[in-house]
Amino acid sequence: MDAHANRWSEDLALIRLAAAEAGKIALGYFGKAPEVWWKNGDRSPVSVADFAANDKLQGMLLEARPSYGWLSEETDDDTGRLERETLFVVDPIDGTRAFIGGEKTWCVSVAVVHHGRPVAGVLVAPALGEEFSAALGQPALKNDQAITVSHPQSQDPLKLAVAEDVLKFVQPQHRTSVQRVRHVPSLAYRLAMTADGTIDGTIVKRNSHDWDLAAADIILERAGGQLVDADGSRLVYNRESVKHGVLRAGAGHALDKLRMFMPDDPTG
Repeated sequence: MDAHANRWSEDLALIRLAAAEAGKIALGYFGKAPEVWWKNGDRSPVSVADFAANDKLQGMLLEARPSYGWLSEETDDDTGRLERETLFVVDPIDGTRAFIGGEKTWCVSVAVVHHGRPVAGVLVAPALGEEFSAALGQPALKNDQAITVSHPQSQDPLKLAVAEDVLKFVQPQHRTSVQRVRHVPSLAYRLAMTADGTIDGTIVKRNSHDWDLAAADIILERAGGQLVDADGSRLVYNRESVKHGVLRAGAGHALDKLRMFMPDDPTG
């Protein structure tokens, strides 16, 4: 067990509380046509709910842990975070497109990252009444019940939540071995679906960010799965660049098959 296990357990309790409060705020805007803007850099949407949830998280978390750094999708990046050994990595609403479209598969994502790896994480999906959480030395939980990645029979098709344009890269001889599950816009929620065994795995297109991944990464890891890059290595967070290349996520059997079924970069 990590020597800091008690510390991460306390941090997990803190981020669960903060994420639940932020989720209540976001849910108050859900289905009510909140004001939406479009970011100039990548033309992705952001709503008034994102900012309100972000403000709640930033206030609660940094008041409780003033020595921690801060990285959030909805806050201007402060490179001072690079000098902090521990920081919060936050997406106040992961799946904003789903949120503004009235779909329930969006979540508040909060992680504690220490020396480049997540050590505690929570995903709160208030419209679904779901919470996923995990910390080093503890099991992954969904609504306080332990979860684990899938363990299918060898002949079962591989259940993947991927976009249709990714599935076309599956090699022809393996296409009958893959069952596509409807794509879920929230990347964090897709990884949570992998953690609880709803699906076997997913492919993450290039240019995901730390805030999309960190909380779900520790949850998936503690559920027995992995999130890895094209080389099969675990991700490092809180670098100068917070973007990532093509990633694979899943239970061990799924990662083995994904390496066999698809090229290293199925989106390039």
